[in-house]
Amino acid sequence: MKKIIALVLALMLTVTCFAACGKKGGDAKKKYTVGICNYVDDASLNQIVDNIKKQLASVAAEKGVEIEVKYDNCNGDSVVMNQIISNFIVDKVDLMVGVATPVAIAMQAAVDIPVVFSAVSDPLGSKLVDSLDAPGGQITGTSDYLNTNAIMDLILLKDPDIKKVGLLYDVGQDSSTKPIVDAKAYLEAKGIEVIERTGTTVDEVTLAAKALVSDGVQAVFTPTDNTIMKAELSICELLSEAGIPHYTGADSFALNGAFLGYGVDYANLGVETANM
Repeated sequence: MKKIIALVLALMLTVTCFAACGKKGGDAKKKYTVGICNYVDDASLNQIVDNIKKQLASVAAEKGVEIEVKYDNCNGDSVVMNQIISNFIVDKVDLMVGVATPVAIAMQAAVDIPVVFSAVSDPLGSKLVDSLDAPGGQITGTSDYLNTNAIMDLILLKDPDIKKVGLLYDVGQDSSTKPIVDAKAYLEAKGIEVIERTGTTVDEVTLAAKALVSDGVQAVFTPTDNTIMKAELSICELLSEAGIPHYTGADSFALNGAFLGYGVDYANLGVETANM
């Protein structure tokens, strides 16, 4: 959590630059257009979007300006995502908001329009920012950095004698890369066997979950992985019937049936994103 706060505070500096760019001849603009693209329709990311909209409305009223929000959801489809971003460019939005890592990366590469990202687990690893103190370029944002070790502690708290843990994730999800490495290092250091299973679609994830049941794992861990989240409704009953708790990095998993969701407050993340 300390790292998330540090990111939010450090990147506030970039917002000053964005505000200055909105002035011409000493007079501030009276209307701004913000294009928001959400990566997938899930409880956590939807909380971010809802709170961005509410906070932008509040800020607009406070500053005496109008903020028009253009919103769309690409549902994990890169073709649709790029089309949404293209539409924002054609509409000449003043700023784009990318919710989740893939959207933020696509927006950054698209055009010279300021970008504020949200729910990017590893801004440095994703190469969205040069550093947490000086992001560089016309980009800033908030992170849902995951305290993986804290979740591992919870697994051992529930079952101190656990011998085998499954890691379920999508290798193509940037949000899973570092947490999976951290989880393996933590578990292996304690002599706990680690079994990895991956999937990129709901069907593949379901097969991977069935394989973990056959592998005899005693718990399953998934980071803030949107692919697995979309499949949670399909696998939660399967894991539950096998008596295998699913530990995850966001509340949306638990809302869809996982044993535990542990991570940042996504409503507050939305507010901070709007403030930036």
